[in-house]
Amino acid sequence: MARYAAFLRGINVTGRRIGNPELRARIEELDFEEVSLFRASGNVILEATGRAPEIARRIEQGLAASLGYEVPTYLRSASQLRAIAAHEPFDPKLVAASKGKLQVAMLPARPSKAKQERALALATEEDRLAISDRELYWLPSGRMMETTLDLKAAEKLLGPWTMRTKGTVEQIAGKYFAA
Repeated sequence: MARYAAFLRGINVTGRRIGNPELRARIEELDFEEVSLFRASGNVILEATGRAPEIARRIEQGLAASLGYEVPTYLRSASQLRAIAAHEPFDPKLVAASKGKLQVAMLPARPSKAKQERALALATEEDRLAISDRELYWLPSGRMMETTLDLKAAEKLLGPWTMRTKGTVEQIAGKYFAA
């Protein structure tokens, strides 16, 4: 049995509300073990056997059947999550000076070099971007709602994603995946 973090897209946004107890029950009904939730925003920690793509597909299909809408799932293993939490894509001085929070977009797959280059070309001094494996790191200079970064264009290039603050990822790694 291996431990995973499943980042769900579209949970508790745009009128799709589900409480943590109900979400935990839905995940447990799919025969996952040691299910925990971190905050009410689709961060699920679970133990499972099998290959990661099969586990993600099982979550997506099970939640779609029980909730009546698609729930894209971005699964990361313990070692992957620790690597994301430890990664410093930008100079720490830039991060400290920013009025925005460093964001991590979980991507469905590692983008091709050409797609990475096109996505990174969208970056500005106010909105810095970096890509590592299956994650896009975004350092906005201010609040997310104030950005001029074309996030829709980036998502169109890289595929649908779900985004969390790097602080949230670090907290999940520290609480559930400490080595």
